[in-house]
Amino acid sequence: MQRDQLADFLRRRREAIRPAEVGLADNPRRRTAGLRREEVAMLAGMSVDYVVRLEQGRSSQPSTQLLGALARALRLSDDERDHLFHLAGHRPPPADGVARLARAGMIRMLDLLGDTPAMVLSDLGEVLAQNRAAVLLTGDHTGFSGDRRYVVYRWFTEPAARAVSPPEEQEHQARQLVADLRAAAGRRSGDPALDGLVERLRAASADFRRLWAEHEVAVRRADRKTVLHPRVGRLTMDCETLVAPDQGQQLLVLTPADAETRERLELLRVLGIEEFPTGATGTPVR
Repeated sequence: MQRDQLADFLRRRREAIRPAEVGLADNPRRRTAGLRREEVAMLAGMSVDYVVRLEQGRSSQPSTQLLGALARALRLSDDERDHLFHLAGHRPPPADGVARLARAGMIRMLDLLGDTPAMVLSDLGEVLAQNRAAVLLTGDHTGFSGDRRYVVYRWFTEPAARAVSPPEEQEHQARQLVADLRAAAGRRSGDPALDGLVERLRAASADFRRLWAEHEVAVRRADRKTVLHPRVGRLTMDCETLVAPDQGQQLLVLTPADAETRERLELLRVLGIEEFPTGATGTPVR
């Protein structure tokens, strides 16, 4: 770990980011160039004290999870993110595979979407990043580990994960998840991570075995979903999926399909994020 170089890099990247780039008010009377340490801590979900110690070269080695959070908070490019990992004494995330972080360009698109719920997913359905509007809508889905990282795994192994969808839509949703995973399996033939996920799902869920055997294939592009929200009720959302050229990551954008849903989303933004379930058992719309 190169503490002094890491400290210098983090400090310079923090000072180079304008608050407006990360959705914060840019007060003309601000005396700090770029972001404040408190703002970086808030965006990265860590303590201010730890950010201070990192920038002063006094910290312990940060975990890969913390580095990923810092990379998102500071809007690092892919090259800058890899440099951050090297300085901290870790190997950067692979250029391919399920362990990737959301690409810098995808994160910037999340910022630009503002109050429109959106999230970045891997091609295996791991939520890599969400904007605040998406967290309000579906809860935070970026903190899972193991197989629970994948939307499809939670859907077929945790009954509570299906609670966001009305019963009459659950079969359709299940088919879409399996068909999308089939498409990924075709692109990534022989990938041990994907093959292992499929085998564990087949062992855990009879419903998954049934749908997998039907060999339906479809990359998710556009759809309409109903979300049963615990605070504002039934929401009808149009879902558009923008796929990266290599099909490794997807940007899912959710917009209200009718006036009633639009009004309820406005209410949700007013209510804010306090007391909202964490998403530990829920499943994001996909």
